Amino acid sequence: MTTSPAPKRVKTSPPLIGTHNGHFHADEALAIYLLRLLPAYNPSTLLRTRDPSLLANCHTVVDVGGEYDAAQNRYDHHQRTFDTTFPNKSTKLSSAGLVYLHFGKAIIAQRTGLHPDSEDVEILWRKLYNEFIEAIDANDNGISVYPPSETSNLSKRFNDSGITLSSLVGDLNNDFSISATPESTNHETNDTSSASNPDPQAAEDTRFLAASTLMGTSFLRKLNGYHTSWLPARSTVLAAYEKRHENDPQGRILLFREPTPWKDHLYTFESSSSPSTSKVLYVLYPESGTPGAKWRIQAVP
Repeated sequence: MTTSPAPKRVKTSPPLIGTHNGHFHADEALAIYLLRLLPAYNPSTLLRTRDPSLLANCHTVVDVGGEYDAAQNRYDHHQRTFDTTFPNKSTKLSSAGLVYLHFGKAIIAQRTGLHPDSEDVEILWRKLYNEFIEAIDANDNGISVYPPSETSNLSKRFNDSGITLSSLVGDLNNDFSISATPESTNHETNDTSSASNPDPQAAEDTRFLAASTLMGTSFLRKLNGYHTSWLPARSTVLAAYEKRHENDPQGRILLFREPTPWKDHLYTFESSSSPSTSKVLYVLYPESGTPGAKWRIQAVP
């Protein structure tokens, strides 16, 4: 009896991701990191260039090229006709928002073990956009957090712009140990170091990868916190909210048996309730989970 030889595995090259070289921002730094969290892009090679002929050969292009076409893996937002927003939001997307719009649920499901079509993934997807991604989109598109008409007579007491993630990414553009490099230079990079690549473009690419890691690890910390703490608390708050009439006939008191981050979830549940529903006025909870712990009462803002 003869046996057929096992079929040979066809080796495929890692996908090539293209983005622009030169001055980089928080949005493409995060977009690249998000893509590389996906199995399809891990591993992948990064090409930083503005040369259209080189970008044409890339599997995926982010924040450059003047084209948004998800079917062709093109995710730029700089074209004048671009007006895409996240569902039920008005902030125009940056490259980070575009990548998150298309791949965010898959990333969340992969990192949390939740089913991609589950309600929890949908909730986390929207929460992370509201609390993290949208500010990056707005910053890159020059959109102020406040309408200009409401801040025309306001002045800051101190400057806090230097402590934002976008500012920290901006700092990584500076390297005074080397001379500036024309932005027309092209360079292909994976995880390299300036020690093995002493030329200026390689040093710039290394700083970009540092910016990408800064943005990406910040995103993952947010995701982990929302998944392991904020999301479980939602179920706890919902259960307490549904039982609130056991504590007070008008449902004005919310009772927890352990410390719980309740504010965000309570506001969400109340906003989706009938306008005639009585609002919760007080929340009671123990200071800790240990027996005999003191109790606190807090008025709802």
